[in-house]
Amino acid sequence: MNAQALALGAVVGLPDGLRELRVRVRRFLEDEIAAGGFAPEADAWMSGVDPAFSRRLAGRGWVGMAIPVAYGGHGRTALERYVVTEELLAAGAPVAAHWIADRQIAPSILRNGTEQQKHRYLPQIARAQSFFAIGMSEPDSGSDLASVRTRAAEVEDGWRLTGTKVWTSVAHLATAVVVLARTDDAGDRHAGLSQFIVDLPHPAVTIRPIITIDGAHHFNEVVLDDAVIPAGGLLGRRGDGWRQVTAELGNERSGPERILSTLPLLREWARPENLGDDPVAHAELGRLVSRLVALRRLSLSVAERLAAGESPATAAALVKDLGTEFEGDVVDAVRRHVAPDPGGRGLAAMLAKAVLHVPAFTLRGGASEILRSIVAKELSS
Repeated sequence: MNAQALALGAVVGLPDGLRELRVRVRRFLEDEIAAGGFAPEADAWMSGVDPAFSRRLAGRGWVGMAIPVAYGGHGRTALERYVVTEELLAAGAPVAAHWIADRQIAPSILRNGTEQQKHRYLPQIARAQSFFAIGMSEPDSGSDLASVRTRAAEVEDGWRLTGTKVWTSVAHLATAVVVLARTDDAGDRHAGLSQFIVDLPHPAVTIRPIITIDGAHHFNEVVLDDAVIPAGGLLGRRGDGWRQVTAELGNERSGPERILSTLPLLREWARPENLGDDPVAHAELGRLVSRLVALRRLSLSVAERLAAGESPATAAALVKDLGTEFEGDVVDAVRRHVAPDPGGRGLAAMLAKAVLHVPAFTLRGGASEILRSIVAKELSS
């Protein structure tokens, strides 16, 4: 097994009609790397923020691919978007700026938004001119999303939002944040929740950086201090927020980023000059690749169901749980054979950064324990 064999098209094939698209994306990324456009990194879809790179992708039609042409997108299929996404992840490209907007906000606006919202936001997403953050998690709530304390009160000609969100990715450069807030009290904690689009910057919204263990800034605390927004800021129906968020989580949890975050590290390790002749290392690489093949098939099956209009929440939870465990195992396997070196170059330096990201893998997008409870409830029902 070598680095070239770990090219995704060689691992598991897709329909022949997508081969040309995959090759074009791969050549573009190779040219970008050669020109110094970016350096491959593990987990770059989360931490690699480069708005200029996002706009270069958009210029080639590779952002907002599945948004209908009528709303400024490219009208491509979910499978075509999946191919592009895989290549970006495999290359360790810095796509975090537009990732959330493209992955889940655009589909949510398409499903739930008004015509005005669709025409306002979707063309900007497709041009990588509008970046979105998601205000879900809150202080002291852990993974209990239903314990939302942020409130939205109806006022004349709009809504007043008050509360605090944490772990809000790219909020510091976002042009809007989608906030989950409680609009009505109900006996069922999942009822009475609604979603709102809050345009940024906003005079009553304060964004503070949360610096991660590696010294990077991509998370934020977002404080809404009686932030008034227009009535048109309501996304979807009042009180329907839980259903809408659950559908979004299907996109968030099942994508290839849940299994390929550490693929750039695995590919770098698989180079002959790094892997060497150690039979134990070769055996470990083989086991990891076999798991990758199975996980990729599972992720693709969920993508197909999402494209068909289904909401496979349980299958998405399974992809996320198994995928993030695999991503961590990649780092552990490489670490058994290579010493991480933050001040080094190549594989050792990439490994050092990946080691610092591993603790977050099983938390973001839903803690592993929560995901397993979702699967267990489905199996027991």
